[in-house]
Amino acid sequence: MRSLVLARRGVLAASLAAPAYAQARPIVMVVPFPPGGSTDVMGRLLAEQMALRLGVPVQVENRGGSATVVGAEYAARAAPDGHTLLVNSGTTLTLNPLLLKGLSYKVADFAPISLLSTLPFAFLLKNSLPRTIPEFVALAKANPGKLNYGSNGPSSFNNIVAVLVADALGIRMQDVTYRGDAQQLADLLAGTLDLIVVGGASALQPHRDGQARILAWTGDRRMPQTPEIPIFEEIAPGTVGQTYFGLCAPARTPQVAIDRLSQAAQAALAEPALRERLLAEGQFARGTGPDEYASFLTAEQARWAPLLKKMNLAID
Repeated sequence: MRSLVLARRGVLAASLAAPAYAQARPIVMVVPFPPGGSTDVMGRLLAEQMALRLGVPVQVENRGGSATVVGAEYAARAAPDGHTLLVNSGTTLTLNPLLLKGLSYKVADFAPISLLSTLPFAFLLKNSLPRTIPEFVALAKANPGKLNYGSNGPSSFNNIVAVLVADALGIRMQDVTYRGDAQQLADLLAGTLDLIVVGGASALQPHRDGQARILAWTGDRRMPQTPEIPIFEEIAPGTVGQTYFGLCAPARTPQVAIDRLSQAAQAALAEPALRERLLAEGQFARGTGPDEYASFLTAEQARWAPLLKKMNLAID
């Protein structure tokens, strides 16, 4: 039996390393969002580069719905043969397992391949609000609960990050729930909202155009496109709050396949052109090995669980 398993692993390794040919079985990279968003951009850029390195086609398949549950469940139930992968977001493998009862998959249903990128959020303010963090905090403290911000709902990543930052700054703000980012931005520009908490590139254009202004980023480093804009961590420790994108395979995928896929992903993310494209989308390219990504996932669960319990969101 052991010799048969090793033989199968050898065949899979050879198939993943072989030159591309017309009959090659493609690798399907499941993106659990509709086309066009940050996760989809990551998936398509990565698929192109990984195909060059693996020698087989890598096809993106969008399976959006139910806060990434539809795509994640599909990938978790796929054959563990290295030919079905999942581009997961922070929602998929951090928030959903902490928030959703009866979730149809577990983190253990996936084999980590690589942490692909991190994406910080920006506090994008209407132009009439203060221009520095201390001035903003002073205004919020003088008007507790009166400043409002748009989010995608109580359990959305942007709302949770807003609560994280507000707690660290010692302020209270009012959440206004929306179905998506577009109407939030429209209401911000119309003056209905005081600020929105929005990821990466969605904040950069209004800021550049002078329609609104980024107060600060929630990442662990300043954004190169706006080097003059601080991160909250410079003022209030413990305010790093960012989502992430990673690559996984179904659990029980042979380690030889996981290692080969991880090497291809890391090589792709080392490409300067790919890193620059991701940065334009507001993402910082990472590219880690499987063990490092597994440790990252464990740390993210431990980090966010206490805040979610404080917000009465986490399941028991």
